[in-house]
Amino acid sequence: MLHTVDLVVIVAYLAATAWLGLKLSGKQKGLRDYFLGSRKLPWWAVCLSVVATETSALTVVGTPVMSFLGNISFLQMAIGYLLGRIVVAFLMLPRYYDGEMVTAYAYLGKRFGQSTQTTAGVTFLFTRLLADGVRVLAAAIPLKLILDGMGIPTNYFTIIVVLAVVTIAYTFIGGIKAVVWVDVAQMLLYVLGGILAIVVISVQTGGGWLTDAAEAGKLQMFVFSGNPISDPSSFIPSVLGGAVFAMASHGADQLVVQRLLACRSKVEAQKAIIWSGVVVFFQFAVFLLVGLALWGYYDQRTPADLGLVRDDEIFPLFIIEGLPQGLSGLLLAAILAAAMSTLSSSLSALSSSTVTDVYAKLRRSPVTDEQGLRVGRWATIGWGLAFIAPAVFFQSDEGNIVVLALGIAGITYGGLLGAFVFGIFNKRARAKDANIAFVAAIGVNLYFFVMEKYVTGEIWLAWQWYPLLGVIVTFAVGGLLSLRHPAVPADERATERVG
Repeated sequence: MLHTVDLVVIVAYLAATAWLGLKLSGKQKGLRDYFLGSRKLPWWAVCLSVVATETSALTVVGTPVMSFLGNISFLQMAIGYLLGRIVVAFLMLPRYYDGEMVTAYAYLGKRFGQSTQTTAGVTFLFTRLLADGVRVLAAAIPLKLILDGMGIPTNYFTIIVVLAVVTIAYTFIGGIKAVVWVDVAQMLLYVLGGILAIVVISVQTGGGWLTDAAEAGKLQMFVFSGNPISDPSSFIPSVLGGAVFAMASHGADQLVVQRLLACRSKVEAQKAIIWSGVVVFFQFAVFLLVGLALWGYYDQRTPADLGLVRDDEIFPLFIIEGLPQGLSGLLLAAILAAAMSTLSSSLSALSSSTVTDVYAKLRRSPVTDEQGLRVGRWATIGWGLAFIAPAVFFQSDEGNIVVLALGIAGITYGGLLGAFVFGIFNKRARAKDANIAFVAAIGVNLYFFVMEKYVTGEIWLAWQWYPLLGVIVTFAVGGLLSLRHPAVPADERATERVG
């Protein structure tokens, strides 16, 4: 059970977060300020914000479970993530900096036209809503565990609403500047929380957990056995699939691209995204070590042996039971930090895409800065409240929430990435070709997800392959459709590249 000092730490953190976001953001005068921070943010802050954005409470709560029940092979994904980021830095980022683009999907609008930009924008809106609903749930899990243990009746709905309201407050007023600077503070806090947990367990157990884990084979990082098509822990889907996944999530997802567009230059954006891959590897390593430490701390018992309903509750259980007063509150605040960093990032990205890719394209007259800023802020509130529905819906899912969230995102990542790369390399393609191919890619991935998750219960295709499958379908369908059009002359292609 938590003590009063822990609750004070948590409440103080929530208040300080809102204050910090508002204090650092400054006054927002227009869309460029609100969505891009006037493109004056330093690359290192954007780098840490990217990591905090993609991490969320999933990493803090869900990653330790992977090594607790298995090994550290999840680090293979981090290698793929780094490789994918390098491709994004040199293939896709230069095109985003070609002109004053506010969203990732503005490139699709420039290449194919308004219909493709709006289609991609709307797809992003609903996919991000579902995937980040799971991330909000990840933060609600430890809080509900705490309140239940204290005899305070509550439910996920109430917890999610509180988190949403606090995050909406500083995102609504401060825009992307508030989001980025609060992300930096939040990332430092939750990584520090993981390191403190390892130190505390090592002091209490004498540090023997690492030796025991090595003897049990839990320090295995590379897995070359298993079916590379259906086994998500094997090397090929982890590295190759992870690389394509990172290309989609960091090159075709407005959640990350918005931060990269807020850098001072293309070169700084490239530094931010590549270094974020290095930081992510370190971060995964920290929380996988937390899982191994917990495995030793609980004498190698399973979560079921400890009376837990969900495997994801193992780290929150230790935070409540195994840490001294004050530290428990600090680590729970770290989980809140991870959750709120993703939620605020999503709100900013969703509102920017709503204004630029949907609202502005449906209007007959141009959107002024004042109109866009007003609509963007209302969109922030609307999407913040909308997160409640998927978070509550997925609370009954008993699988690993990390895999669930990444699987949902993977449904559309392939279509989005495929549309971008298709537009770059296929000069015959027109808007209708891209739109049909995009929808086909999403349909194929959605079929696999629904069949595996809700019909057969068997894994046919590892979730890491969803983006690559989407890219293949996009190129196959779009390529066949594009054959209806004449090839673009070489001089016109050269003009397009120069322009």
